[in-house]
Amino acid sequence: MRISARTLDGLYGRPATDVPARLEKASNGDWEFVASAITDDDGCISGWHEKLACGLYRIVFDSDRYFARLGLTAGYSEIIASFRLRDEAAAYQIQISLAPCSYSTYFESHH
Repeated sequence: MRISARTLDGLYGRPATDVPARLEKASNGDWEFVASAITDDDGCISGWHEKLACGLYRIVFDSDRYFARLGLTAGYSEIIASFRLRDEAAAYQIQISLAPCSYSTYFESHH
């Protein structure tokens, strides 16, 4: 199973680079840390290639840190994209478009 993410800056219309993110899995009513990464020059996290079981996951993007670097204040300190992994053979992509006071998400899976 492979998970990748892409962040886009909706304010400036470009990739959101150097955005810290962490992958977590739901476990017994809490969230368990799985991995962390920082988006590259294309706004991408090329993939977490962990041995992941099916289940509920989330990626927490640190939008506060990203916008502070641009001299802006974020309305959302973190953007959380929660999603369910149902097929261990699939690849999953999460895309986030972020702006100081809004965000949108997109999720897809493919074999």
